[in-house]
Amino acid sequence: MDPISDDINDGIDDGIANGTQPSDGTRPSKRAGASPRMTAGLYIVATPIGNLGDLSPRAADILQAADVIACEDTRVTGKLVRRYGIDTPMVPYHDHSTPAARAGIIGRLENGKTVALVSDAGTPLISDPGYRLVRDAVDAGIYVTAAPGPSSPMMALVLSGLPTDRFLFAGYLPPKDKARRDVLAEVAPVRATLVFLESPKRLAASVAAMADVLGDRAAAVAREMTKLHEEVRRGSLCELAEIYANIPPPKGEAVVVIGPPDDTNDAPVDLDAMLSEALDGMSVRDAAATVAAATGIPRKEVYTRALALGRLKGTGSDDQ
Repeated sequence: MDPISDDINDGIDDGIANGTQPSDGTRPSKRAGASPRMTAGLYIVATPIGNLGDLSPRAADILQAADVIACEDTRVTGKLVRRYGIDTPMVPYHDHSTPAARAGIIGRLENGKTVALVSDAGTPLISDPGYRLVRDAVDAGIYVTAAPGPSSPMMALVLSGLPTDRFLFAGYLPPKDKARRDVLAEVAPVRATLVFLESPKRLAASVAAMADVLGDRAAAVAREMTKLHEEVRRGSLCELAEIYANIPPPKGEAVVVIGPPDDTNDAPVDLDAMLSEALDGMSVRDAAATVAAATGIPRKEVYTRALALGRLKGTGSDDQ
């Protein structure tokens, strides 16, 4: 997701620590020098989103012990493996890889090899390639595990200052305005913090659309995370839209975090009042669906109450 930075903190040990490798006691890796406790299979390995020092010792061990590293771009991953003295062969695996390329990796795994899957930066599969490969490996009964680590959506979420108890990661918005607004309208009723990724060229247009569709919610835009010029702008969507409309596109991809609806309003929902108003012009079913979407209250609960109110108003049928 984020390009790897060439900046490295001083004082980081150049050696690779000996991490404990997961094992089920079967199918040891055939790679020379690999830990005998490392089970052959597919390892999903999170890599730094900026600072190369963020690679975990266990992740470095896995990359060194694997038979091959499947990566988006061998040039990008090459910077990382050289930094840690890792000499494992690399093969490309990215969004444009053919089914034959994926089958080739599965073939290696079925022959008892160990494959480490990495993206250019961050956690594979999180808006990065890998889902189909993992699915095929699982379907083939291959051992699959992960070495967790950096992830730009998670880092932006915890830096945002917005609620973290419930959140929805929605990836990238469509590039065209109509499709972008349709997606925003779809997630608008979700009573959770929303997390999006966005390219620098589309950031201003996307934040403006977010303000229009979602309202002036609390939000944050994070970029260059873990790097020298890390930046987190916090404010309302309207404030952020104005900022990005008046500055050049920033460097690097951004993560936009948006608070849930009515984030600053703790007043209880007057369900009966909302349903009563909706029932004046809608059927019970449509009124319940509309109010459930607006409040986040389970539709079944809203429908039961709408049915009761409809009977009191003499409009208790779904056939209106």
